[in-house]
Amino acid sequence: MTLPFHAFAADLSVKDIPDAALKVLRRSFLDTMGVAAIGSTTRMSATAHHAATALFGAGSAGGARALMRGDLLSPAGAAMSGAFTIDSVDAHDGTSPCKGHAGSAVFPALLALADVKTGLQGSDFAELLAIAYEVSYRTGLAQHAQCADYHTSGAWTAVGVAAACARGLGADPDQIRHAAGIGEYHGPRSQMMRCIDHPTMLRDGVGWGAPSGVTAAWLALAGFTGAPALTCEDAPDLWGDLGSAWRLVTDTHYKPYPCCRWAHPAIDAAAGLMSAHGLHHSAVAGVEIRTFHNATRLAGHQPATPDEFAYSIAFPVATMIVRRQIGVEELAESTLRDPDILRISNATQLIDDEHFTRISQGKRWAQVSLMLTNGDKVTAEPCTPRGDTDLPLSDVEISDKFHLFADPVLGPGRACEIEALCAEFDSLSPADFSRLRTLCLTAPPH
Repeated sequence: MTLPFHAFAADLSVKDIPDAALKVLRRSFLDTMGVAAIGSTTRMSATAHHAATALFGAGSAGGARALMRGDLLSPAGAAMSGAFTIDSVDAHDGTSPCKGHAGSAVFPALLALADVKTGLQGSDFAELLAIAYEVSYRTGLAQHAQCADYHTSGAWTAVGVAAACARGLGADPDQIRHAAGIGEYHGPRSQMMRCIDHPTMLRDGVGWGAPSGVTAAWLALAGFTGAPALTCEDAPDLWGDLGSAWRLVTDTHYKPYPCCRWAHPAIDAAAGLMSAHGLHHSAVAGVEIRTFHNATRLAGHQPATPDEFAYSIAFPVATMIVRRQIGVEELAESTLRDPDILRISNATQLIDDEHFTRISQGKRWAQVSLMLTNGDKVTAEPCTPRGDTDLPLSDVEISDKFHLFADPVLGPGRACEIEALCAEFDSLSPADFSRLRTLCLTAPPH
């Protein structure tokens, strides 16, 4: 018998969550906090947080600290500020089948909820995370199947956040059902390809999806009605194994590079060619990238802003060729003016490959060739990006990425404490879980 999503959300216990799912949640907690740390330094984060403090002051729901800021806002305001902060650096966890991201909405929303709830322990938070991820992923798949437009992650994470927050507020199954319906109806049906074609701070829609889900939960608890969520109730094929098969295990990927996932296979291929042939960037005369259609729309030969960098492919590939990494230093706006990177980026040809478009369903394919100054051409085998479940990043790689982002912002001591607590967050006492929240929510030292 199919388990209704609202019964799953109401009844889930940490004992029901398999070890493989808990491991993913621990990895995502650490990975997301690293992105939040470096994200808190961006102009996009500061701008969104300024608006959140102006519009979403703490009210009768209680004050929630904004992620990596510490200011007291309403839970919805803290969720908004935190989601924009994470989304400002495109390096957070994702799900290839949904072509989007859950953690960037789920973590800031649920941390905001936890900050106004007293006495939550790690196992409570693990239950909320599991609900939010599972409902979000399945909602996203249903939405993609039902709707012609390719919507941002904010559209479907609003539903997962709503269900999990309602559970966290003590809702019964019927109230959770209404919360999901409200979240679905009011969530941002924003068009992802618009931001691909015209990159701005709108990014992946989670900056409004997260507070929409939080607001939906409080509305449902107050008696506001909104059921059914069609993505949860009119797509039985995607919900029949809820509670027995875990999408967060099979579908979650991690990003080694802070830019759109669609560019990652080309970046990996270019890095492999440079290393295998012992090349210096001065030996590269041009680049040819064969990939699926939507990836070619990333383009970005001369990005003018960090937002355009995040949604480009030619420039990040050129950055890897020149710098041999795409890390914190490469996020600086000065990188956009690097003459060596611009030379190779402008000499990059993007080829819309029908075969790669056809097979890039749940995967992302690319093939890269380098044209060398001596007239030779070297070509990599077609590849998909590292970080997917078939090519997973190791725990060491996740840790290294976290410290790369977090240490310069938080300091190594605070970063190490966050890492240690994330590794066992689901078994933390209320006092220790409170400590982890404080480490994640308070502002970095100046």
